[in-house]
Amino acid sequence: MLPLAGIKIIDLTRILSGPFCTMTLADLGAEVIKIESPQGDDTRQWGPPFIKNESAYFLSVNRNKKSVVLNLKDPKGKEILLKMVEEADVVVENFRPGTLKKLGIDYDILKQHNRGVILASISGFGQTGPYSKKPGYDVLAQGMGGLMSVTGEPDGTPVKAGYSLADIGAGMWATIGILSALWERERSGQGQWIDVSLLDTMVSWQTYLAGNYFATNNDPKPLGGAHPNIVPYQVFEASDGHFILAVGNDSLWNSLVDVLDVEPLRDRKFKTNPDRVQNRDELISILEEIFKRKTRDEWVDMLESAKIPCGPVNKLSDILNDAHIKEREMVVEMEHPSLGILKMLGVPVKLSRTPGRIKTVPPAQGEHSETILKQMGYSKEEIETFIKEGIIIPQQKCV
Repeated sequence: MLPLAGIKIIDLTRILSGPFCTMTLADLGAEVIKIESPQGDDTRQWGPPFIKNESAYFLSVNRNKKSVVLNLKDPKGKEILLKMVEEADVVVENFRPGTLKKLGIDYDILKQHNRGVILASISGFGQTGPYSKKPGYDVLAQGMGGLMSVTGEPDGTPVKAGYSLADIGAGMWATIGILSALWERERSGQGQWIDVSLLDTMVSWQTYLAGNYFATNNDPKPLGGAHPNIVPYQVFEASDGHFILAVGNDSLWNSLVDVLDVEPLRDRKFKTNPDRVQNRDELISILEEIFKRKTRDEWVDMLESAKIPCGPVNKLSDILNDAHIKEREMVVEMEHPSLGILKMLGVPVKLSRTPGRIKTVPPAQGEHSETILKQMGYSKEEIETFIKEGIIIPQQKCV
């Protein structure tokens, strides 16, 4: 049995932060019913690339879910949702703050139908505060949260991370919040409202950079592939590519000096990490000249043999075909009914007795609408009426 077996989640989310959260919970065994509008999750249209008619973006974060198309703007659609909530443990949404209240399905309404229900809300800026009503996007959170100010090369244009860290991070915080609330409910019998924002996520991840600022009142600067507190701990260019060197303590530094065997590195000005941080520019200049003399793989092999932390800067094609990643089952394949073999990323949390599992491929829009309503006790006639009135849309009628 999977660890979250028996937990039912109503998923009102779309795009990335919410679907990533609910996919994580589904991988661990929760039953996730994805409620889509008649237009569907926005990302079903985000492309190219598409695999046949399916968006690669949508496929990446919606496995292990059931899809029900439900018009929540119709009173009957809202009534169906609230009936679902009566049997649910968790509702997850990532609308702009205030939207649920307008729809008549905010937390105060939900808990009237289910005292123990947990509502997790993911938004750009949170449910409170001066920014709460602003539209929130990942790139805004990265910029406003400070990440872009420390990402990129010194004196360069601010740069966002290569993928959506704020969205994915907020999805992870929401997952942690949901698991915490489920555990607390075991004691109190009550649900609660979880408020997670993309901006809070970015701020919370500042950690040592914020600590440095609190200690000095100086804004940290972008350092490219380097670290503000540890030297050398960064990307270096070899003769044919780039690799990462992470010298996290003085013992490793001494090993590196022995491997490179270059007299200037034995200078006392580089003896301790504080010395090396103080004399960063001079030291890095020496190392850069040395590392251009051999290939990336030659340096990685030489340094690894001395147990000095290092590794190549991989492209996705490198890491997704890496033997280690394959053994860790971080790339998996499943048969899709219309797409053939579908490759997906694996489950990163490895539980020894009850590991997560990918059971089903991402659903077609509305694939489970009729099945779920039948399970809820609606008759064939009622379901046909709902279809005629546009309250639900069965999978075969979806565009």
